[in-house]
Amino acid sequence: MTVMTPPVPAARAAFHLLTVASVQRLTDDSAAVTFEVPEDLREAYAFEAGQSLTIRRVVEGQEHRRTYSICAAVGEPPRVGVREIPDGFFSRWLVHDVRPGDRLEVQTPTGTFRADPELGGRHLCIAAGSGITPMISIVSSMLRDSDARITLLYGNRTTQSVMFAEELADLKNRYGPRLDLVHVLSREPRDVELFSGRLEADRLRRLLTALVPVDDLDHVWLCGPFGLITEARTVLDEVGVEAAKVHFELFYVGEPPPELRRAEAIVSGVTSDVTIVLDGRTTTAPMPRDRSVLDGAAVTRNDLPFACKGGVCGTCRGKVTAGEVEMRRNYALEDAEVEAGFVLTCQSHPVTDAVTVDFDA
Repeated sequence: MTVMTPPVPAARAAFHLLTVASVQRLTDDSAAVTFEVPEDLREAYAFEAGQSLTIRRVVEGQEHRRTYSICAAVGEPPRVGVREIPDGFFSRWLVHDVRPGDRLEVQTPTGTFRADPELGGRHLCIAAGSGITPMISIVSSMLRDSDARITLLYGNRTTQSVMFAEELADLKNRYGPRLDLVHVLSREPRDVELFSGRLEADRLRRLLTALVPVDDLDHVWLCGPFGLITEARTVLDEVGVEAAKVHFELFYVGEPPPELRRAEAIVSGVTSDVTIVLDGRTTTAPMPRDRSVLDGAAVTRNDLPFACKGGVCGTCRGKVTAGEVEMRRNYALEDAEVEAGFVLTCQSHPVTDAVTVDFDA
């Protein structure tokens, strides 16, 4: 193993102990957790609308991380919304066990799904379930800081499962015609048939035709499960919304990743010399090609950034500056980033004899 330590570049995302200021129960299975940020860390935790916080927890010597979208307006104390998932080790703890005064390890804000709160114009937001969390930040920040007009389509099972229901109603009351708020419920009938059912392609198509001036849209913001994002992007393309205007973030992917396009390059027992550049420190070590760059490099580097390990959050993003890797799936990077050489290291396997991945790029 070779280690070089050149001058350290600008500070990257880091973990700090933050005190829980409050825990607000939203529904039977969800809560919003707000953190106190000490004065000396205010700048580090200043977030942009749409960004996320990663929370770290070590149990019986094993480290666990989860990333949650910030659901507060820009400039307010950071707050995350969490919905408990079945057998969710992390989400169950946050929703039911965490209390005000507890100290949690929280990483500084990350994420490329972000909106300028002073960006005016006309916006469409589409969310389902806990996908509302970044939308709260985007919508509340934009309405407060600009003259933006926003249509929010929000899908849930029933009225009882709607996260931030009162907060959304308050935003509608405060900003009136500048916010069109549409609740779509899949397991509870609404007075209007169009608002009863899942937010699938046909219903989205009808909603856009009936309620949204698609020709005047400046930006579209999507957050939810894989199926919703895929169908929404398809429908938006059909009605003529430019792909460059559509921004999305996944919170769940329910399908297995596709197989590698070049399976012959991944042979058990064959290794590549992988060089990792992080925080100005360079480490080179051999690693098997049947392991991801993230998992392989973790043997010699315990400071690598990661959260979901599912190709969704983008926390493990790095740039391949030499050699070649194969990325199994990508739900976080934009096409321009991939073309520039960036990969998700949790989904990337080394292909060539030598590979360099720069996390500082």
